[in-house]
Amino acid sequence: MLRALATVKDPELQRDIVDLGMVRDIVLDDTRIGATVVLTTAGCPLRNQIRADVEEALTAIAGSRAVEVKFDAMSAQERDALADRLRERDQLVQSLFGPGSKTRTIAVASGKGGVGKSTVTANLATALAARGHAVALIDADVYGPTIPLMMGLPAVPPETHNGKMLPPEAHGVKVVSMGFFLPDNEPVVWRGPMLSRAIEQFLGDVLWGSPDYLLIDLPPGTGDIALTIAQMIPGAELIVVSTPQEAAARTAIKAAKMARMTKQRVMGVIENMAYFVCPDCGGRHYIFGRGGAFEIARLMDTQLLGRIPLDQATREGGDAGVPAALDPASPVGAAFAEIAQIIDGSLERPAESDDDTD
Repeated sequence: MLRALATVKDPELQRDIVDLGMVRDIVLDDTRIGATVVLTTAGCPLRNQIRADVEEALTAIAGSRAVEVKFDAMSAQERDALADRLRERDQLVQSLFGPGSKTRTIAVASGKGGVGKSTVTANLATALAARGHAVALIDADVYGPTIPLMMGLPAVPPETHNGKMLPPEAHGVKVVSMGFFLPDNEPVVWRGPMLSRAIEQFLGDVLWGSPDYLLIDLPPGTGDIALTIAQMIPGAELIVVSTPQEAAARTAIKAAKMARMTKQRVMGVIENMAYFVCPDCGGRHYIFGRGGAFEIARLMDTQLLGRIPLDQATREGGDAGVPAALDPASPVGAAFAEIAQIIDGSLERPAESDDDTD
């Protein structure tokens, strides 16, 4: 019964009600199944949602028994104790990923959707793992969580141990994603605070171990989640992904400027879909134009980390859960391997211009 109730989360705190100590007075006999849910406040505005979620969880295991759900409210002392526990989680996040930890945290951002940010994140994580690093990946793009598909992981909730999630692993990368918890094609209709708390849980309530790199796939644009990362992990660095197209480049600059405003280091820019190599003549075709990412790097006084060609195999591999970075002999795989070397500090990026050799 507790296992069933542990599937119910407080909509604001984004932790399960069993872990939060909100379940009491369990009733289980031949005719009834039920419990008392102790809310953080008697006037909780989310009471009806919690009731519906608890009733659904218990109905699934009730059989012919009647389901009974009652409510109570925490005392001031109980609320204070819960707040202390949640603060401890924040301290844990700081010790794991904050300044002074061994983990290098890299958030991957874009100004707009459709530039291949998640594809870049999945492949970059795979390329870093191929270099022998322990890599963790948080899919924080909660509105369009595609990392499970791209990494070849089933969209099912991870197993837990002592209230902590065990992140599934693919291609040497440990992954947590909102996509593990959503039914197919279900949208995330949450306000900013709830989204931020979900990310806090991904940081503090997952058994990550001690990764060398933590990559975070941010939602497009600037918003609450990017701000949450900046606040919880002050030492996080940022990579900006853009296509060469001017419209994409202009909006990508906003993501870079937000990072600067929140005191994050902008590590560099990756130009995705930079060009298409003709299979017949070998010439490069600049379908989305040229120079957009270079212009971002110039304006933000940072480096162009690399250019990723437009390649059908990359799309096919993403749909099949086989990142292109697994094949370093391919043009896309080689590009990601080189970027991983640069990030690792073992390769200097040569001086760039917006000119390419065809």
